[in-house]
Amino acid sequence: MPQFNYKARRRSGEVVTGMLDVADRSAALVQIERLGLFPISVDAPKSGAATPDKSGKAGMRMDFLPPAARAFLTRKRKPKMQELATFTNQMANLLKSGMPLTVALNSMTHLETKGISSEVSKQLKQDVMEGKGLSEAMAKQPQIFSSLYVNMVKAGESSGALVDVLRRMADHFERFAEVQAKFKSALIYPMFVCCVGIGIAIFFMTVMLPNFLKLFEGFKIPLPLATRMLIAISNMFQHWWWLMLLVLVGIGVVFGRYRASEVGKMQIDRMKITLPIIGKVMRLNLFGQFARTLSTLLHNGVPVLTALEITEQIIPNRIIKEAIAKTRVEVTDGKTIAQPLARSKIFPQLMVDLIKIGEDTGDVPGALSNVADTYEGELNIALRVMTNMIEPVIIVVMAMGVGFLLVSVLSALFAITSSINMSK
Repeated sequence: MPQFNYKARRRSGEVVTGMLDVADRSAALVQIERLGLFPISVDAPKSGAATPDKSGKAGMRMDFLPPAARAFLTRKRKPKMQELATFTNQMANLLKSGMPLTVALNSMTHLETKGISSEVSKQLKQDVMEGKGLSEAMAKQPQIFSSLYVNMVKAGESSGALVDVLRRMADHFERFAEVQAKFKSALIYPMFVCCVGIGIAIFFMTVMLPNFLKLFEGFKIPLPLATRMLIAISNMFQHWWWLMLLVLVGIGVVFGRYRASEVGKMQIDRMKITLPIIGKVMRLNLFGQFARTLSTLLHNGVPVLTALEITEQIIPNRIIKEAIAKTRVEVTDGKTIAQPLARSKIFPQLMVDLIKIGEDTGDVPGALSNVADTYEGELNIALRVMTNMIEPVIIVVMAMGVGFLLVSVLSALFAITSSINMSK
């Protein structure tokens, strides 16, 4: 059985060393933990032989696969906001109960959260037992833990208030998950109605209308303009669908390239926040996201410049990103946050005034929290207004389409009836 040299720390802080005869490195870490010690380092066996896993079987190798295929198979899905909130709440509750960090992480391996596998907690436990801080261990898994998460945990470790930081972070993620859910619920009904309407129109044009038009073939009469237009559209759907598909694919490719370019990204992001109704919803969401994120970071002791940099990375809109970047540069020169925000002409005056009041009173995180509450409240109202306006627009558009179909068919029937009466 191989021998492992270890260095560990007692609860009192005293560093001790020793040697263990165990099967592998994992068993050595478990044995050290059972001794009531916190491992700092565990040397590999002197023989240098590879250690088998607990099952005694070799792990599945992917060396024969191309790098892209290996990356695809081993990738980790980025967790959703609600999943991060649940994971963070679980960890905070375990630490609040008095569990040491390694024991809490060990328990987390049995409390698998949807979207965050137990392997994440196992890796965190492994790194912490090797002497790394929790934030340092989380930084090794950027697909799961963002820079916002890592920096807040780091601030909690430095201040000794990790549990409080985790609870605030869970609240932060839950708020964002709630906003995302409201966005989705506001768009589900309009998208469903549009998809059903398009499906019915295609079915009518390709299946029902051709059979109905056979009634007109035996009559040598000029059909009304609306009917001729409907027949042309129906023929296009039946015989030229492949050309329509190619055109749609071409438009999609051109738009995708335009959207991927820097100019396209800037113009699309600018359009998103300047549209009449949807633009207001987008702006309120982005302003609330900016204020809530910056408030959470500052409240947990993250330095201003670092907090602005993290917030800039999180905000998805490039126009607002650019304004935050300029603000960060000016804050580096010693200016307050409110002044450069006002000069950007992007952020509303209300936000600037509330932040300035917070700077004057020495409570910028509190002021930003009030800003976030204000814009989140306005966002709820704007979402209801947008939903209430979209529904009648969809109904009017569908009514116009149905009306066109009825006029096209009925006018043809009237023409045929008139022709029959005249022939008598």
